Amino acid sequence: MVDVTLLPASLATFLGLEPLGVETTGLSLTAAKAVVYCRVLPQEGEGFCSSCGGQGQRAGSVTRSLVHLLLGQRPTHLTVRVPRWKCAWRRRVWRADLARLAKSRAKLTHHAVHWALTGLAVDQMSISRTARILGAAWNTVNDAVLEAAKAHLFTDPQRFAGVEVIGVDEHAWRHKHGSRFVTVIIDLTAVHQGKGPARLLDMVAGRSKQVLATWLEQRSPQWRAGVKVVAMEGFSGFKTATTSHLPGAQAVMDPFDVVQLAGQALEECRRRVQHETLGRRGRSGDELYAARPTLLTGADLLTQRQDDKLCALFANPQHAAVETTWMIYQRVVASYRDQDRPRARATLADLIDKISSGVPAGLIEIKRLAATLKRRASDILAYFDHPRTSNGPTEAINGHLEHLRGTALGFRNLTNYIARTLLHARGLKHHLHPYL
Repeated sequence: MVDVTLLPASLATFLGLEPLGVETTGLSLTAAKAVVYCRVLPQEGEGFCSSCGGQGQRAGSVTRSLVHLLLGQRPTHLTVRVPRWKCAWRRRVWRADLARLAKSRAKLTHHAVHWALTGLAVDQMSISRTARILGAAWNTVNDAVLEAAKAHLFTDPQRFAGVEVIGVDEHAWRHKHGSRFVTVIIDLTAVHQGKGPARLLDMVAGRSKQVLATWLEQRSPQWRAGVKVVAMEGFSGFKTATTSHLPGAQAVMDPFDVVQLAGQALEECRRRVQHETLGRRGRSGDELYAARPTLLTGADLLTQRQDDKLCALFANPQHAAVETTWMIYQRVVASYRDQDRPRARATLADLIDKISSGVPAGLIEIKRLAATLKRRASDILAYFDHPRTSNGPTEAINGHLEHLRGTALGFRNLTNYIARTLLHARGLKHHLHPYL
C-alpha cells in the first residue's frame, strides 16, 4: 500500500474522480496493474428512505471493484467502499448512489467505457486489445461497449434526421454457415451536397426486395417523403422496393454497375468468339485471351503499344463482334468521363436508343445489354441530373466493414456485428474525440 499523501499531485484529480463524489484513500502498485482504494463521499440528503422518507441508519459498507482509465502504462482498478443504509420501519437496505461513477452492476466506469468506445471508433482497435489494455475480461469490455454503442446509436433521435439521399447495397458479413448477406443503407446527403462524408444509417439481415421494403415501412411517412434520391446497384429488387415505398424519390443506378454491365458483355463476347474461332477456351498466346486487360482499358488511357495491339486484333474479320462490343463499351465509359453533363447524358441516351433496335441477331451480348439498359434507362440517365450520386461512398464504407471484420477475425452474432459496424462507420468519432 502506498500512502496517497506521498504523491506529488492529487490522485483523485489525476484520475478524474473528484467531480464524481469519490475520494482516494490508498494506492497499490504492482507490475500488472494499479489498484486505487476509494470511498464514496457523503452527499447532502443521502441516507433517507425512498419509501417512508425517514432517516436511515448506517449498515456498514460494501466493496465494489471497477475498471478505470490507465494510470501511466498500468491498467487501473478502483476498489470503492460504498456505504449501506437500512430502514428499520420498512425493513429495506440500500447503498449510496454511485451512478456518476458507473452504471448499476457495471464493471467499467463511465470513463473506461468512453475510452473503449473511442479506441474502437477512432483508433480502430479490437475488443481483445482494448480488454488487454484495460486489464479486463473480453466479455466484460464487449458487453459494456455494445451497450454504450446501442445507447449512442439505436436510441439517437437524430439518427435518421436530415436524410435526403440514400445509397443501398449488399454486403457479405460472413463467408460461411447460414445467411451471409445483409442490406446496407447509407446516408449520402452530405456527399451529394459536397459538405462531408457518407455515414452508415442501418444494416438489415438479408438481401431482397422484401428486406428493403420492410425497412422503409418502419420509417415514418415524413421521413420517406424527405428522401429525394436513392443510389443503388443493378439489383431489380431494390428498384421495386424503392418505387413502391418512395414514390417521390428518383432512383439512380450506380455508374460503376452500368460500366460493369458493358464490360461483362464485352467479356462474354470475347469468350464466345474465342470458342467459335479456336474451338476451346483461351490459352496463353491466343490473341483474344492476351488482349483481356487492354480491351477493358479506357480508350483515352491506351498506350501506343496497346493501341497497335488492338488494331492488329480488330484487323481479323473473325473478331468483328468483339470490336463492335468494344466500341459500345468505350462509349459508355466516355459518357461518364465527360465533364459536360448535358452532352454526356445525350450521348448515353442516344447509345441506348441505337442498340435497342436494329442490332444483328448474332450480337447476342449487345442485345442482352441493350435490354437491361433500356429497362433501367431512366435510372441510368438520372445520374447526370444528380451529380455526386453514386454508390462509391457506399463501397468505401463496405471497405471499412471488411477491415473491421478482419480486425475482429470474424463475427458470429449479427446483432453485435451491426452494433459494431454502426459504431465503426457512422462517423461517431467526431463526437467521441474533441480534436477531430
